[in-house]
Amino acid sequence: MSILIIAEHDGVQLSPSVQQAVTAAQAWNSAIHVLVAGNAADAVAKQAASIYGVERVIQANALHLEKPIAEDIANLIVSISQDYKVILAAHSSFSKNALPRVAALLDVAMISDVLEIQGNNTYVRSIYAGNVLTTIQSCDAVQVLTVHGSNFNSASLTGSAEIISVETPSTFNRTQWKSEIRSQSERPALSSAKIVVSGGRSLGSAERFESVLSPLASKLGAALGATRAAVDAGYAPNDIQVGQTGVVVAPELYIAIGVSGAIQHTYGMKDSKVVVAINQDPEAPIFQVADYGLVADLFDAVPALTAAIQ
Repeated sequence: MSILIIAEHDGVQLSPSVQQAVTAAQAWNSAIHVLVAGNAADAVAKQAASIYGVERVIQANALHLEKPIAEDIANLIVSISQDYKVILAAHSSFSKNALPRVAALLDVAMISDVLEIQGNNTYVRSIYAGNVLTTIQSCDAVQVLTVHGSNFNSASLTGSAEIISVETPSTFNRTQWKSEIRSQSERPALSSAKIVVSGGRSLGSAERFESVLSPLASKLGAALGATRAAVDAGYAPNDIQVGQTGVVVAPELYIAIGVSGAIQHTYGMKDSKVVVAINQDPEAPIFQVADYGLVADLFDAVPALTAAIQ
């Protein structure tokens, strides 16, 4: 029996998290297949086929999969599930929407946000915003899970898997995709950026959030992030929230500016390679996870730092 990875993509580009999911799937030492569902997503299928360790790419083309809803993705996965002992994806909004439905249809448990895969269907995952690690074992015939992408290395792009096509079930007509609004930015995507500059509620307003952080982010070629408190206060849009209920990031460099370091936020950035914190409160919890800390007024320190960067 093989492993099935559900590929997340935007119709043009495969999500980098798929490469991490492939590395995670290698724990079973079985054939790895990748499902690419979309409409005329040939370029995405070819990208998936180039991932080292992938034996086969299954391409499902249909007009209703151009903007797929969770019900259609779940029905598609279940229609081919008899050939697989493990169905997994990187942990994201996309997979959290679709895979629980798959688990329910297959009458098995859904195991989310796995940090480590051990033998005999045993997994390590976190609870209480990462403060407690639990080890669980599943006895289900089919394992359905999502993996914490940043805990796994990205598989290289040196593969040459075969690409096959499958028929797709008819569309689920009780739910419809209506529209979407995308935030357009020249900055890197938050989820895949190598450098992230994040701000907290201490910035005081949306205008200060933009005027203080944007020049630094632009000089570093960084993505902008925000705490939940800053988002709730209206200083930043919801799609750049970093944390347990936002985006989980693991960049090479994470700069936390005016961020207190609440558990909800640190859960989303604790896997960053280097963390720099700027806060005028020396007792702020963010300094407990920071590699470098500066106790200073952010309105003095950040412009000075920005000016010093050539």
